[in-house]
Amino acid sequence: MKSPGRTSLCFMFIVIYSSQPTLNLNLEPIVHPLVLSEQAIAEEELLRQKRAVATNGPAAEEYTVEIEISFENSSSMEPIKAYLNNLSFPIQGNSTDLAASLLSIAVTTVCRPVGNEIWCSCETGYRWPWEKCLHNLTCQEHGSSFSRHHCGCLKGLPPNGPFCQLQGADVILRMSVRLNVAFPEDLKNSSSALFRSYKTDLETAFWKGYRILPGFKLVTVTGFRPGSVVVTYEVKTTTPSPELMHKANEQVLQSLNQTYKMDYNSFQAVTSNETKFSVIPETIFEGDTVTLVCETEVLSSNASWYHVERRHDIQNSSRFSVYTAILNNMTSVSRLIIDNATQRDSGEYICKLTLDIFEFESRKKIDVTPIKISANEETKVMCDNNSVSLNCCSEKNVNWSNIEWKQEGKINIPGIPETDLDSGCSTYTIRADGAQCPSGSSGTRVVYTCEFSSAHGARGSESIDVIFTSVANVTITPDPISVSEGQNFSIKCISDVSNFDEVYWNTSAGIKIHQRFYTTRRHPDGAESVLTVRTSSREWNGTYNCIFRYKNSCRMATKDVIVHPLPLQSNIMVDPLEAAIPCKGSYSLQCCIEEDEDYKVTFQMGSLSFPAAKDVNGKQVCYKYNFIANSVSWCPKNVEMFCHFTNVANNSVQSPSMKLNLVPGENITCQDSTIGVGEPGKVIQKLCQFSNIPSSPGNPIGGVITYKCEGSQWKVKRNDCISASINSLLHLAKALIKSPSQDETLPTYLQNLSLSTSKVEHEIISSPGSLGAVIDILDLLSTVPTQVNFKMMTHVLSTINIILGKPILRTWKVLQQQQTNESSQLLDSVERFSRALQAGDGAILPIIKTNVQMRSTVIKTGHPQNYKQSFVFSDSDLWGNVAIDKFQLESLQPEASIVTVAFPTLKAILAQDVQAMNFADSLVMTTTVSHNITKPFKISMTFKNNNPAGRGPRCVFWNFSLANRTGGWDSSGCYVKEVDGDHISCICDHLTSFSILMSPHSPDPGSLLKILLDIISYIGLGFSILSLAACLVVEAVVWKSVTKNRTSYMRHMCIVNITASLLVADIWFIVAAAIHDHHYPLNETACVAATFFIHFFYLSVFFWMLALGLMLFYRLVFILHDTSKSIQKAIAFSLGYGCPLVISVITVGATQPQEVYTRKNACWLNWEDTKALLAFVIPALIIVVINVTITIVVITKILRPSIGDKPSRQEKSSLFQISKSIGVLTPLLGLTWGFGLATVFQGSNAVFHIIFTLLNAFQGLFILLFGCLWDQKVQEALLNKFSLSRWSSQHSKSTSLGSSTPVFSMSSPISRRLNNLFGKTGTYNVSTPEATSSSLENSSSAYSLLN
Repeated sequence: MKSPGRTSLCFMFIVIYSSQPTLNLNLEPIVHPLVLSEQAIAEEELLRQKRAVATNGPAAEEYTVEIEISFENSSSMEPIKAYLNNLSFPIQGNSTDLAASLLSIAVTTVCRPVGNEIWCSCETGYRWPWEKCLHNLTCQEHGSSFSRHHCGCLKGLPPNGPFCQLQGADVILRMSVRLNVAFPEDLKNSSSALFRSYKTDLETAFWKGYRILPGFKLVTVTGFRPGSVVVTYEVKTTTPSPELMHKANEQVLQSLNQTYKMDYNSFQAVTSNETKFSVIPETIFEGDTVTLVCETEVLSSNASWYHVERRHDIQNSSRFSVYTAILNNMTSVSRLIIDNATQRDSGEYICKLTLDIFEFESRKKIDVTPIKISANEETKVMCDNNSVSLNCCSEKNVNWSNIEWKQEGKINIPGIPETDLDSGCSTYTIRADGAQCPSGSSGTRVVYTCEFSSAHGARGSESIDVIFTSVANVTITPDPISVSEGQNFSIKCISDVSNFDEVYWNTSAGIKIHQRFYTTRRHPDGAESVLTVRTSSREWNGTYNCIFRYKNSCRMATKDVIVHPLPLQSNIMVDPLEAAIPCKGSYSLQCCIEEDEDYKVTFQMGSLSFPAAKDVNGKQVCYKYNFIANSVSWCPKNVEMFCHFTNVANNSVQSPSMKLNLVPGENITCQDSTIGVGEPGKVIQKLCQFSNIPSSPGNPIGGVITYKCEGSQWKVKRNDCISASINSLLHLAKALIKSPSQDETLPTYLQNLSLSTSKVEHEIISSPGSLGAVIDILDLLSTVPTQVNFKMMTHVLSTINIILGKPILRTWKVLQQQQTNESSQLLDSVERFSRALQAGDGAILPIIKTNVQMRSTVIKTGHPQNYKQSFVFSDSDLWGNVAIDKFQLESLQPEASIVTVAFPTLKAILAQDVQAMNFADSLVMTTTVSHNITKPFKISMTFKNNNPAGRGPRCVFWNFSLANRTGGWDSSGCYVKEVDGDHISCICDHLTSFSILMSPHSPDPGSLLKILLDIISYIGLGFSILSLAACLVVEAVVWKSVTKNRTSYMRHMCIVNITASLLVADIWFIVAAAIHDHHYPLNETACVAATFFIHFFYLSVFFWMLALGLMLFYRLVFILHDTSKSIQKAIAFSLGYGCPLVISVITVGATQPQEVYTRKNACWLNWEDTKALLAFVIPALIIVVINVTITIVVITKILRPSIGDKPSRQEKSSLFQISKSIGVLTPLLGLTWGFGLATVFQGSNAVFHIIFTLLNAFQGLFILLFGCLWDQKVQEALLNKFSLSRWSSQHSKSTSLGSSTPVFSMSSPISRRLNNLFGKTGTYNVSTPEATSSSLENSSSAYSLLN
């Protein structure tokens, strides 16, 4: 123990000792204590050998020597430390046979008197060994824990050493330094000689400098980067002090060749394994207060924080607080406190402590998540004193500090909480009785909230809506309901409780009323349901129950309804509908109904009323009146007569009118006791049952027959009569849709319809009226069901199979001449039945008929299989397939049914596409899904092609909204995927009825012509790309030689941009082909991008052609006018790229939002839907016309003779120039696209297609030949460039330039060539040809203009 009056200073220095290889040193630790006065008498103690390193000498060993110096006066310590810090290393020592070099001196330990004790502390970078901390009293309070750090101070120097040692383990310092020299490109290549030379020299200097660092092991140069030259390298050592690092950097600077111009002030060092980074808490929720702690043993208060994702430094603010401090002169601690953390605070944080040139960096990523709590969904509680439990659980099980329940609502119903903080769950049990929620508060919503609180301030809650329902009191309309048939009535049912699960109506027999007849509405004080019948029938006679159901509790009110018989107006059959009566004649009028009830019936004409005579004939009751014409005051006259029916309830109904025409009688030629009389040309209608067509009174036929008076006889003009059995079914169908029990009656009715239609098939063949009636029946019935079972669907398709039979097709044609939408109406009915089809308990079996087939499937829960169905109609020689991918089916609801119905004969019935002269020649297949589809739904279909010689098939669907809602074929959303021999594949993005249309004018996709054109296109495209690339290379090589005047410069600039635009367009064409598989876009976004760029660059080709033409026109016509090169280039680039960009952007912006920018089967501009192709065609055609006009003007100017030339010589020259002008300008100015115009029109000759394909595919070759290689100046430049003597001199010149001039200098030939190529200018030391060529340009010949 040293005397308390003294101060001790301990330091170490590193020595390299060199000798012969055979020298053997045996250095044992020795201690020689010496006491030094103020004159700095020292005592050395050689302690240990640290390590040996290889140096440039034969053998070298490195030693670390520790020295202790004691001072009588502590004021002498600082000058000694300052002196040591100012020493320059290494310090060389000489001897006769050996040499030693002092590498570094570092102060490690300082002991100072404190009271009667001496406290020994470690300098920066050094710490006491762990065992000394355990066995010696420290300067801190006794019993302090050092579980995380080595101690920094001891009371007294340990008697048996050692002193303070280096702090921490090895670290890797990522360092950089700048060399103030130009950056050679070879430094980017690690295998270059220059790179290896730099690396060797620098690493040698780094070794010499950094070996003085304590714990130094390795230094490696990792790379170079521009600016000027930044050297990055890594040093493996223990963390050195800044002072020692500065000394090492100075030694590096001294050891390195001065030609490297190393900047001493640019040294930087970064280390990342010296800092401990911790986050509290480990699981962070939104609202928590988060503490990020950055801790290191490097003593520095210069700390900074950075958020990587938000890219900004963090400063003190309302939510962020940064605290940095040095604790006990041992540790630097920086804390970032984030109050009320949000998800935006998630991400990676960087803590950076800066000490001199050192940056100690540490990173940590945090994730802020919301508190997620799972709880009951909306809960309904009946106020019946039964307990209900509400549950809340957190998704992450952490140590919650508290879970609390709250409630908010108009009524207060408390509960009992039970919380388990360990599991993160809480249960709240409530029990409500009638006193707590009276009827006035029934349906009240009370929100119960469970709130979870964390120990760090985060709060998360989840609410549960609880609806309390009182026992309902249901009342119904008190007034008696007594109506007559045909009248309307309504019943209102009121509940004082607004909360219920279901409200429905049924009859006293338990039959549920269809939902279409009643509506239900809630209001704050309760609810009401209103049953409304607009046209009552006798089936509504009975007792009706209104039922409010909540869970298993039902409240009901009943009401009796009395419906008195009264015929509906539509059921009153009158005769005549229209008749001519001579002024002195009479006519028997009658009104008939199919029931015998006690009605009072009168005939009325205006205000006059006439009694009717009753005549009963079986089930039919007719009321008759013999009308006498002279009972009317004057004649001729038109009058209307009505039958008036009044029942026992004194309600009445009026029949359809009977129009009577009172005529003089002189011109009457047609007379018939049944039909009546008429003048020539007179057309009248009669109900079929009152015509000459025989029928049974008990089972009358229906429909209307039209007669025309021709000569002296009535001729049948149109027969729309309906057979008696079909007419009876039609009346029953009209009654069924008004019946309260229609769901129960429908299955039996469909069975009867199928049987009746089969029995009267022969009548339907000859009766368009009966056919139309069956279609009307199916249309009416398809609106009734919410669900259709397999048996019902079988009856429906049996009926359809009959009316679509081949013998009835001629009847269809007659019917369609009268009513054009019957076929569309039938198809719509089938789709409605298909959507209502349900599997029930079993699978849906296929239904196979001669003229219709149905196949279906049901989507089960889990992973559905692909939907594939096949249909074969051998009698019609037609087949088809339907396929839907399983990924499409995954979007459907479980238990949804997919139904496909195929028709072989419907193609001949549905309306044809008359305008395009297209006709359906395949199956018609309709596919439906039982649930609504909200997303695009792709369906694939394959049709047999019965017309392989036909051309232009189109995939279409039946659009019911076209042609004033009579329907028509539409191709929107459908396209042909493949045409292969006898079949055609289609893809559509929606569901309905599909078929294919054949067009006689469109090209056949599988024809030999199309294959030939494809081969020409792809071969020509390859030649075109190679030619265009070669053209750009040639232009780059000869640029300087061929652009010595302004005209040549502008011409070649246009050629280069035309070439570049066409090259990029061809490349995008390849991209477009790559993203298509048999005309099907594999990637819609890529297809849109390819279309945009093809459109843009092809337009650029045209507009650069226009720029070239305008430049020629300007230079030839406006000879005396001079415009600067800069203005000409600005105009050319604006025209060449600006105009195409505007047109392309407007086109995609106007059409892509509606997804009609591209074609369905190609990555090119749409034509069918939006005519977007015009955005390319119109500018192209306009430019072609302009350039053709310019061509004519140029040729005319060339032909104009110049003064002084001889005629023969001029003629010869002119012919030469004309030939060259045509050869060069025609391909460039749009001759190719002139032939392309002819291919746009339908039915164009194949010759135009072949010529256009050839010219378009080989246009790149034309530009190379006629735009580049045929140019005499280009030829001369190439010959001069690549001749043997020229090559030799040029090679030597390039070599000398390369050694003296940087490659990217403005004065470099390559730089000037590239700058000129892309329209840039620079500053040169010699005058350019342009400065002296203006006069030559203005008077230049046509040859110079073209070259």
